Amino acid sequence: MKTSNVLLLILVLLYINASTEWPTHTVCKEDNLEIQYRSCDPQQDFAFSIDRCSDIATHTFNIRAAAVLRHSIEELYVKLDMIINGKTVLTYKETLCGPGHLKLVFCGMKKGEHFYYEGPVTLGIKEIPQGDYTLSAKLTNQDHVTVACAEFTVKNYLDY
Repeated sequence: MKTSNVLLLILVLLYINASTEWPTHTVCKEDNLEIQYRSCDPQQDFAFSIDRCSDIATHTFNIRAAAVLRHSIEELYVKLDMIINGKTVLTYKETLCGPGHLKLVFCGMKKGEHFYYEGPVTLGIKEIPQGDYTLSAKLTNQDHVTVACAEFTVKNYLDY
């Protein structure tokens, strides 16, 4: 009996290692707005959610995000790319943690710690652009190692 359990575990682990993509998660789907994401880090998926799609159109909305850190965060940088039809049309970069920057709750966390954030986020935009597009988000640390990576698919047909 124990041998069959070990064989089953080995098969499951081999299947997981053979997978090249994480599943697509739906963040929200309301009316004419749908947002999905998939981790683009081959070694780690993460959890992300918002209360309601309609909240994004407001200036500030609440999110929840969680992951187990594979790398420490002394400094943290984010790079966002807006991609339409396979071409990057907009790039945004910002330092989130580091000397002289706002101290966020997850700054200073160590490898292996459980990251969990629940709270408000302000995008600084008045409305979500209409159409179908991809937002690529990559967080890197002081060693230029990927802390988290995701591609968000946005389908917005709302009239503002």
